[in-house]
Amino acid sequence: MNLVNRVRNILLSPGTEWPVIEQEPETVASIYTKYIVFLAAIPAVAGFIGMSVFGIGGFGMRMRVPFVTGLVQMVVSYGLSLAMFYVLALIVDALAPTFGGQKHPVKAFKVVAYSMTAAMVAGIFSILPALAVLGLLGALWSIWLLYNGLPALMKAPKEKALGYTAVVVVCGIVVGVVIGVVVSAITPSPMGMMSSHGGATGVTIETPQGTVNLDEMARKMEEAGKRMEQASQSGDVNAMGQAAGAMATAMGAGARTPIAAQELKALLPEMLSGIKRSSFESQGGAAMGINMSSAEAEYRNDAQGLSVTITDVGGLSGLAAMAGWMHMTGEREDEYSTERVYKDGQRTVREESQKDGSSAEVSVVLVGGVVVEVRGEGVALGAVKQALSSIDLSRLESLAAQQK
Repeated sequence: MNLVNRVRNILLSPGTEWPVIEQEPETVASIYTKYIVFLAAIPAVAGFIGMSVFGIGGFGMRMRVPFVTGLVQMVVSYGLSLAMFYVLALIVDALAPTFGGQKHPVKAFKVVAYSMTAAMVAGIFSILPALAVLGLLGALWSIWLLYNGLPALMKAPKEKALGYTAVVVVCGIVVGVVIGVVVSAITPSPMGMMSSHGGATGVTIETPQGTVNLDEMARKMEEAGKRMEQASQSGDVNAMGQAAGAMATAMGAGARTPIAAQELKALLPEMLSGIKRSSFESQGGAAMGINMSSAEAEYRNDAQGLSVTITDVGGLSGLAAMAGWMHMTGEREDEYSTERVYKDGQRTVREESQKDGSSAEVSVVLVGGVVVEVRGEGVALGAVKQALSSIDLSRLESLAAQQK
């Protein structure tokens, strides 16, 4: 299956493409690794760039999701979106007899995966928040693809396809709302080829963070899928949640565990730019299978304030390898502020400052996926960059490299 040809054909000629898809000897894992992991990255990465890099601006004001928050939201929403495909496929398969169709787990997964193509491709509009509403067109086209795909693959009578489609769409909206709630709850506050019978072909991706093995990803996806199916049959809600978490983190196959929160805290200096540390906080753990750790410190005197946040999401490197967003650079300037995103060796740096000197911030994504952010109030950009240099970034990269 050629990725570009499949996208073009399913979007432009679904009537002839659905019969081709039906005959392909794919598995759930092979569809994930050949197709979904690439296209699902589009809305996640575009949304991150749009909200955390460009932001929404107008009338001299600009709203932007904090860089670290946006970064973690991208990782978590991407992982949970992968789980959503499997959940919807279970729903499509379970509903088939109700609408005169035939149950078939793999065909149900094909219907969900390929009908969502339009919505995933239209996710590129999120890179400019003002155009994000155009993503609705992609969602509507995906509903049309689903309407055509259900009779072709699930053998539902054409006269019942509309009702079948409507019920699946409603279920999809409910699942989407649940995912949105989960992302909000667990984010910080302010592929390759497989053989037709599912065998591995040893495809890997080399990144500065290490090697990502697509075979291992596929294996973990299959394991999580089996767990989810067993949980759905038993009605065990807790088991389904755990299985969804396993699916969400399958993209982190081969990735490391995060650096311990206490080790991150130890790298926060007592004094920063001559200002004594006034408070700190560190935490670590996992939610929905997403392992992370963080440490934050505040430095304040009467006129100035600095804050430092170090965040480590263990599965970040695998997702970054698929998305490739770290290679983006750019500049922006208006009468109020300036912003730059650039490469410093293998690190990605973002700087932003107000021209009146009221605030500035610098964020850097290190090799290994650790993110360090320094924000200043009443502090110029140069002083914020100097404060960042007081953090031992090389030590953080070394600690990340030691994690398994």
